[in-house]
Amino acid sequence: MGWLSDETGLDKSAANYVPLTPLSHLRRAARIYPDHEALVYGNIRTTYRNYHRRISQFASALTAMGLKSGDVVATLLPNIPAQAEAHFSVPATGAVLNTINIRLDADTVAYIFGHGEAKIVLVDTAFLPLAEAAIALMDGPGPKIIEVADPQAGFPATGKYPEYEQVMAGGDADFAWVMPADEWESITLNYTSGTTGRPKGVVYHHRGAYLQTMGLSVTWQLSLHPRYLTIVPLFHCNGWCHTWMMPLVGGTVVCCRDVSAKAIYDALADENVTHFGGAPIVLNMIVNATDDERRPFMQRVNLLTAGAPPAAATLTKIETCGFNVMHVYGLTETYGHVTECYWNEAAWGGLPRDDQMAIKARQGIASPMMDDVTVMDANMTQTPMDGKTQGEIMLRGNAVMKGYLKNPAATATAFEGGYFHSGDIAVQHPDTYFQISDRAKDIIISGGENISSVEVEGAIMHHHAVSLCAVVAKPDEKWGEVPCAFVELKEGATADEAQIISFVRARLAGFKTPKQVVFIELPKTATGKVQKFELRKMAKEL
Repeated sequence: MGWLSDETGLDKSAANYVPLTPLSHLRRAARIYPDHEALVYGNIRTTYRNYHRRISQFASALTAMGLKSGDVVATLLPNIPAQAEAHFSVPATGAVLNTINIRLDADTVAYIFGHGEAKIVLVDTAFLPLAEAAIALMDGPGPKIIEVADPQAGFPATGKYPEYEQVMAGGDADFAWVMPADEWESITLNYTSGTTGRPKGVVYHHRGAYLQTMGLSVTWQLSLHPRYLTIVPLFHCNGWCHTWMMPLVGGTVVCCRDVSAKAIYDALADENVTHFGGAPIVLNMIVNATDDERRPFMQRVNLLTAGAPPAAATLTKIETCGFNVMHVYGLTETYGHVTECYWNEAAWGGLPRDDQMAIKARQGIASPMMDDVTVMDANMTQTPMDGKTQGEIMLRGNAVMKGYLKNPAATATAFEGGYFHSGDIAVQHPDTYFQISDRAKDIIISGGENISSVEVEGAIMHHHAVSLCAVVAKPDEKWGEVPCAFVELKEGATADEAQIISFVRARLAGFKTPKQVVFIELPKTATGKVQKFELRKMAKEL
C-alpha cells in the first residue's frame, strides 16, 4: 500500500474541506458578477449585488422572527422573484424550504403544512384564500403568513399580514449566512403529486442540490451568462434546481408568473432568453401559438423537456421554430431531471428526419451526477439491451433524495436493493439509451397483450388536428381492458372518432387501436402533466 498506509496529518480541515451547498454559487456570483443581471421580472431588474443583499436581509428578518436551523418555511407562490429568492434566503438561515403546489386543494395544503411542520409561509396575494382555508382546516396552529404582493400583476398588498418587502426592509444586509456544517443537512422538502392517497414528503440535502447544479451545467453545455426563463414551476423539484444553478454560470433568471405562448414569445423577443425547460405541453403551446402570440427572435433557444415522453411529431415541429430540444428524465425523488438524451451526431446525423426525432424522444443516459441509471427486471437483474425487453428504470447516485419524511417504510421500499425504484417501465437499446414504455400503472393489458399508452399517444399526435392527447385503459368485458383516447384538438381544427381510430390503425397493430375517442380539454397539473388518474375515472364511466 506504500505511503497510503500512513496518512498521519492528512485530515479534513477548514482549509481543505467545505461542505457542498448551492448557496456557495450565489456568494461567489455576488463577488464575481456584482453588476450583472441576476433576476428580471417585468420592470424589476436585480443585479447580483442587490440579489445577494436582498436575500441576506430576508434571511436576517426570518431569523429575527425566531426561525431556527431545521425549521421549515413553506411558500405558496408562482414563479415570481420572492420564490427565486426563497431558494437562497431560507437555507441561508439553516432552515428547510418547502415550496407547495399552488394548484392543490385546501385540504392537501393543510396536510402539507401539518406534516412538514411549517413555521412560516410566504403567500402570494392571489393565493391568500387558499392559505387561509388550509390553516382553518388544521387542528393546531398553522404557519405564520407573510404576504407577497405583486402589484405589477394586479395583486397589491391587502394589509392583513406582514408584507414581504416590509419584512425584508427590517433585515440586516450584512447578515452572516448559516452555511451547513454537514452537506447531508436538509435543504428542501418537496411533496409528490399524491394522485393516490396523501402526498409523500421528499427531502433533499445540500450535497445533492450542489452536485445537481454542477451536473446540469455539463448536461446543458452551459457557457457564461445564459438567460433562463422560469417556465418549470419552482414548486416542482425546486424548478429542476435551475435557479440554484444560474449563479454558478452568472446567468439571469427571467421570472414568468403565468405561462402562455404569448409570455414565452415575449420573453424570447424582449429578454433574449436562451434557455428554459418545460413539459411537452409547453412544446405544444409554442408550436400551436397563433400569429398574434408569436414574436420573432434571433437567438437559437435551448429547451429541455421532461414529463410524459414527447411525441416525435411535436419534436419535429418545435425544432423548425428555432429551438434545440433535449429530452431529459427524472422524478421529484431525484431533484428533477437526471438523464439526458445526449445527441450522437456521428451515429445519427445522417438518419432521416423522422428517425432522428424518434431517437430524440428517448430518455437517454445518466447525467454526470448519477452513478447509474438502467433498466432491471423484478429480480433487479439487468434486462437485455435489445430495445424490446421491458423492465423498471432504476437509479442510483448523488441526486437521489434522502428519503420520505416520517415514512421509513416507504423509503426502504423505494431504495430496496441499493437503487431507487422509479415505477417507470422502459426498454434499453443496444447503445444503452433507455426509452420509457409507460408508468407501471399506465400499461394497458388487453387480452393478455401489453399496450404502451405512450406508443398509442405518439401515433395520435401525428394527426394534423391534434394538439394533445392521453390514452388510458377502459374496462372491457371481453378483453379486460382496451385503449381509450382523450384528445384535445388544436384551435379551429376538427376531427371525429372514426378519423382518429382509422389514423392510428394505419400506424399500429389493430389491438393497439383506441376503441373509443373522447374530445375534451385534458385535465393537467401545474407542471403541465396530464392527470391520467382523472381520465381513468372518466373512462370507467363511459
